[in-house]
Amino acid sequence: MNRKINESSLTDILPENLRSDPDIIAATKAIDLGFLELTDEVNNIMILPNVNNASNAVLDHLAYYFHVDFYDVDMNVETKRKLINESVYLHQIKGTPLAVETLIQTLFSEGEVVEWFDYGDTPYRFRVLTSNRSVTTDKAEEFIRALDSVKNRRSTLDKVVLLQVEQMDIYWAGFVHQGSKEEYR
Repeated sequence: MNRKINESSLTDILPENLRSDPDIIAATKAIDLGFLELTDEVNNIMILPNVNNASNAVLDHLAYYFHVDFYDVDMNVETKRKLINESVYLHQIKGTPLAVETLIQTLFSEGEVVEWFDYGDTPYRFRVLTSNRSVTTDKAEEFIRALDSVKNRRSTLDKVVLLQVEQMDIYWAGFVHQGSKEEYR
């Protein structure tokens, strides 16, 4: 028999000898009333599952509560929700290239970290590459401000490279010329 927690009663789990005692029955009914009120309130305290339904003002408070260091109240609502949903995970991986890549995915939607050994620079330097057309200088500056809260202290950002990708039709052609040279005397 499967029941939801708000459909069960404490009297259901009492042993047979206690089910007939009027004091025990009265006590279990009183506990059941308080327990039902508590189960109704559980939905109000589930914070992270309800972030996608929260209002803009609530998101601002949640960002403070979850220590989203690079949060800005002027961001759009979807970015705010992404940052709050990822805040616990970002705090767990803080100081790693994965944290920087997660931040890139959140703010730019696409991009990657290229570390110093991939392009032959001095140690502890890195670049960020993105080809997202919507990335502007303002968005790159917002990313640089946010970067200090997730990267490790010794690493330094060289630059944010905005790659321009164009859709082009390329046509190519070729020909084969075959012949021989003959001499007659």
